[in-house]
Amino acid sequence: MTQEEKEIEQEKNNQQDTEAKAEQPETEPEKQKEHKKRHERHSEHDHKVQEMGEKLAEMNDKYVRLYSEYENYRKRTNTEKAELIVNGSKDMIKAILPVVDDMERALTAMSDDEGAKEGVQLIYNKMMNILSQKGLKPMEAKGVKFDENLHEAVTQFPAADEGQKGTVVDVVEKGYFLNDKVLRYAKVVVAI
Repeated sequence: MTQEEKEIEQEKNNQQDTEAKAEQPETEPEKQKEHKKRHERHSEHDHKVQEMGEKLAEMNDKYVRLYSEYENYRKRTNTEKAELIVNGSKDMIKAILPVVDDMERALTAMSDDEGAKEGVQLIYNKMMNILSQKGLKPMEAKGVKFDENLHEAVTQFPAADEGQKGTVVDVVEKGYFLNDKVLRYAKVVVAI
């Protein structure tokens, strides 16, 4: 055999060995390596899925908190708007109260001219009706127990008997409520 024939034969043998190796089942260590690679890929996939789940939970938590804060803000602003609408005329009504006081004094002082008194009484009643429609309510103070949340004690007066102690005996200036909130405290004389 010539050198060339030997080389060709050797090449054929190498090819046959390679084909035989390819047809042979994988050996045990190669199977373990492939199994380990698949396990690592599966583990990485599980880890990524877990990370994505945690990120989703965190984003959902942020969303829920933001939504709750927005709802609280919306409710608070709606409440503030409603209060502004209800109590928006507070300053104007408070400015008119001295005029109401003067009209009451004028009605008390008028006794000569019944026609003039009746005219002023009509004007007074009309103004009080308008103010009561806006939420103004006079405070009843005379004869009730003194309450520092409603009354302002101007002076104290000795009580005639024990049952009268701590009660309001006279009202110097009427108090008023606006929508059930104190607009002006009643200035009173208290029995001690």
